[in-house]
Amino acid sequence: MKKKVLLVFLFLQGMMYAQNIHEAFKPGEWLKFRIHYGFLNASYATLHVKTDSVGQTPVYHVVGRGKTTGFASIFFKVDDTYESYFDMNNGKPYRFIRKVDEGGYTKDIEINFDYDRKEALLDDKKNDKKFNFDLGGNIQDLVSGFYYLRNNYEIGDLEIGKSIQLNMLYDDDGVFKFKLKYLGKDILRTKFGKVECLKFRPYVQAGRVFKEQESLTLWVSNDLNKIPIRIKADLAVGSLKADLDGYNGLKHQFKIIMD
Repeated sequence: MKKKVLLVFLFLQGMMYAQNIHEAFKPGEWLKFRIHYGFLNASYATLHVKTDSVGQTPVYHVVGRGKTTGFASIFFKVDDTYESYFDMNNGKPYRFIRKVDEGGYTKDIEINFDYDRKEALLDDKKNDKKFNFDLGGNIQDLVSGFYYLRNNYEIGDLEIGKSIQLNMLYDDDGVFKFKLKYLGKDILRTKFGKVECLKFRPYVQAGRVFKEQESLTLWVSNDLNKIPIRIKADLAVGSLKADLDGYNGLKHQFKIIMD
């Protein structure tokens, strides 16, 4: 179950569309997800939008946390934290923090984006290593990209079978292109009622975590909030499902289809 609690949310950044005239979120937005691994209610994950500053620049500060709970924690303990500080106007990331502890697999990484020098400085604190990467074009971290795409893609830009691409940096592997295919609309039954969603298929790296490149499917609310409603994944071992379990501080009304 390594990297299963928040890893799925690392790909959420590529799934969002947005309307430029409407910001999709505001400070105080809080989302909670219940994650099932096989038949186990394995963990919970949260995303919380706050405000802060980096130097003289006001930024959004998003904190994502995930932990195993109950029976699942006996077999596999997860305690993950992801943080991103990104510009309130253009969504550019300034700092990204990734601290994970997943059954003995650990990471402690901080990335600082220096736009004057046009480079990203990655500090691998666990292994006492540092890396420099060029900041060519628009580059997002795993968390900032989620919110960037919520504000910068319009529903009218999406075509069934076509893909969105985004440059990302979150580890010492360097910058990579994340690719996301739009599959159309679905209506899902949730604990809140029926929700109309946009369905996406991200292309992920097959291997240790995911069974194959098209192992992940996700659904996003087809409203101005553009929040994830459900995620399903076929993993190298077992399967995973995550559902929206709670929310607070949404900027727009959450649309529920009334029977």
